[in-house]
Amino acid sequence: MTVWQWGLIALAALVLVYAGLVGTLVMTGRTAEARAFARFVPDCIVLFRRLLSDPRVPRSRKLLLLGMVAYLAMPFDLIPDFIPVAGQLDDVILVALVLRTVLRGAGKHLVREHWPGPETSLDAVLRLAGRPAQA
Repeated sequence: MTVWQWGLIALAALVLVYAGLVGTLVMTGRTAEARAFARFVPDCIVLFRRLLSDPRVPRSRKLLLLGMVAYLAMPFDLIPDFIPVAGQLDDVILVALVLRTVLRGAGKHLVREHWPGPETSLDAVLRLAGRPAQA
């Protein structure tokens, strides 16, 4: 199998797991949480796009964001995505580190301003980046 085929298989597996989690939340009657969880990844993509186009974000932070997006888009990782849990953990750690660095350079107010999703998801993003939501 080629690297692209493995990448597509890993992507399909992630989409199935993601859809399964959202479906489980819906079936258990937690529709608000299901809606927020289903929108979390698209909201993160919108946040990164908005931060990249904001002139108040330093160029060095934009380069970090671009590098992170490029790494996430590549079909291969440090730890391949088809390895359960560990395969996604390197991506999560990378996103957290880059977001933490961008927050330090741009400020929590910019992330709050550009976040398109619900407040609870924003709080999760801020905690992931090492910044309490209320501080």
